[in-house]
Amino acid sequence: MTPKVLFVDDDPNILAAYQRQLRKQYEIDTALAGERGLEAVAKSGPYAVIVSDLKMPGMNGIQFLSRVREMAPDSVRIMLTGFAQLETAIEAVNEGNIFRFLTKPCPPENLSRALDSGIEQYRLITAERELLEQTLRGSIKVLTQILSLLNPEALGRSSRISRYAREIGLVMKFPETWRLETAAMLSQIGFILLPPEALKKIYHGQQLTAEESQLLDMHPFIAADLLKNIPRLESVARIIAYQEKRFDGSGLPVDSVQREEIPWGARVLKVSLDFDTLQTAGDSKSKAIAQLKQRPGWYDPAVLTALEAVIWIEGKFEVRVIPLRELQDNMILDDDVLTAAGVLLIAKGQEVNQLIRKRLFNFAETEGIKEPLQVLVPLREKLS
Repeated sequence: MTPKVLFVDDDPNILAAYQRQLRKQYEIDTALAGERGLEAVAKSGPYAVIVSDLKMPGMNGIQFLSRVREMAPDSVRIMLTGFAQLETAIEAVNEGNIFRFLTKPCPPENLSRALDSGIEQYRLITAERELLEQTLRGSIKVLTQILSLLNPEALGRSSRISRYAREIGLVMKFPETWRLETAAMLSQIGFILLPPEALKKIYHGQQLTAEESQLLDMHPFIAADLLKNIPRLESVARIIAYQEKRFDGSGLPVDSVQREEIPWGARVLKVSLDFDTLQTAGDSKSKAIAQLKQRPGWYDPAVLTALEAVIWIEGKFEVRVIPLRELQDNMILDDDVLTAAGVLLIAKGQEVNQLIRKRLFNFAETEGIKEPLQVLVPLREKLS
């Protein structure tokens, strides 16, 4: 695929010259001054390289490339100007993170070399990002699959709190909900080291022994240690490490971190986890919310308010009892799914996806599962 290059200048003759000189080597777009340049980035990007003149009316080149850095951070930015002052160059590099600073008149061969270097830099940036994203997705998938095999109860809880966390993030307009959802899905990964007897007690809200309670207290730190060395999961690991921290600073870990110093995602997890614990023990949603409100200092008030809004929205569900063949993505399991022998296969609260359906169909063919299934369907997107 031919790399795309955008030239931005306030002189249409200069832009036409770029088109003539470089159209055989690159896919060239041009824009007359900064505002139209931003429109091109938004509508016609991504561009491998963006070249801007410095002196333009309204929005100069430094201001333009600074905006481009926010809109398209992967695009490589080059400044081309006839005003080659040191102070200007320093400002351009600092404000716009400029890759090259070229002066007019710029010989075509010099401009081509700069564009080739910029395109190569763009390819390195995008290749590294794609590699990190693939590594991240693969790591999360492996960890959740391990959790599903070793502890379906913990995976069920992860799925439930992930849904609550995602909805709270949307209500509060949190910009990076993927970190929050990832932290929620992996928050219970430390449970893989807990004995089965302790897990059953936790799942059913039963009293733990002193030794079991100590192991339970360790699980956030076990999970955080597993995750902190995976690229891009450092902040997720910190959220998980603080998932049991109370808003007033009490709880685990024992340190001076409190209130807004606690990672925002950890404050969401604390509310979601405690709400799920109360529901698992048999409380209704309204009673669970009331109980959370009776714990002064435990929770971020804004997060607790957002959870109330989420519960109100989630109240608009239709309960259905269906055979396995009618199970669809985005339905929510309203009861545990058991094998024919009574072994827990999928814990209630999980949102159905292709992987879950495939697993259930496979078990139905080999060992059998107990039907019908009880599911929730949001009325706002009611399934036929």
